[in-house]
Amino acid sequence: MSSSKKSLPEKGDEGLASQADRYRLYELSVQYAPTEIEFVDSRFTALRGRRAKLLREDFCGTANVSCEWVRLRKNNRAIGVDIDPAVLHWGEEHNLSQLTPAQRQRIQLLCANVLDCDGEAPEIVLAMNFSYWLFKERGQLLRYFRQVHTTLAAGGIFFLDAYGGYDSFKEIVEVRDITDEGFSYIWEQEKYEPISGGLICHIHFDFPDGSRLERAFSYDWRLWTLPEIRELLVEAGFSEVTVYWQGWDEDGEADGNFQPATEGEADAGWICYLSAER
Repeated sequence: MSSSKKSLPEKGDEGLASQADRYRLYELSVQYAPTEIEFVDSRFTALRGRRAKLLREDFCGTANVSCEWVRLRKNNRAIGVDIDPAVLHWGEEHNLSQLTPAQRQRIQLLCANVLDCDGEAPEIVLAMNFSYWLFKERGQLLRYFRQVHTTLAAGGIFFLDAYGGYDSFKEIVEVRDITDEGFSYIWEQEKYEPISGGLICHIHFDFPDGSRLERAFSYDWRLWTLPEIRELLVEAGFSEVTVYWQGWDEDGEADGNFQPATEGEADAGWICYLSAER
């Protein structure tokens, strides 16, 4: 992350912004499902010596990652869980509809609270895009981690991500141009409260005609640190917790290569993956 003054230019929501689909913009700017699936698939295989078949995507949103999982191999199955019926409906209409009939039979979407999930035990559970940070109290997050541990199959693995660095504690605005798609992604950390760890964030989208999709997504989170997350995973019963740290290319940019690490770097901003083994 790179810091800047906490301010946003005034822009309207007419023009291209009024025609934009916020879920599609999110998929184009935030989430790249093939890379995510490649990582969890390869790590599960490396850790267990076999390929996983059943994956559950908690906080699945548009189920983009679940769809990618069933496309990967003909015997893969996915369960997507989200509490928001509107986003699940969008995922069915725009993502599941692009699957073949055979692939569609291997994916199930559940409108449910991730704290209440039961049923068939998955080999992999995902909680990506920092979605579990909506649990702002220690007891709440521990309850969720215990729920995942309980519902995983024997030898199953829980994959999640986290971000941090000294910029994550600041009230900043960050802009990234998505040039191929013709819009800009704006990440705003509106408020960080250090006593509770509370973090209010928004995603906005700007368009070449000067219009803006203001607060397309908003998040009321707690900024959890890696030591807290790791300790809670162990307390929830996971036997081995691994952090995967991202490297840098020759230009000093993040290279997308996440490797197991026991020490990180005091960067302004970083993103990592974690695996927690049942």
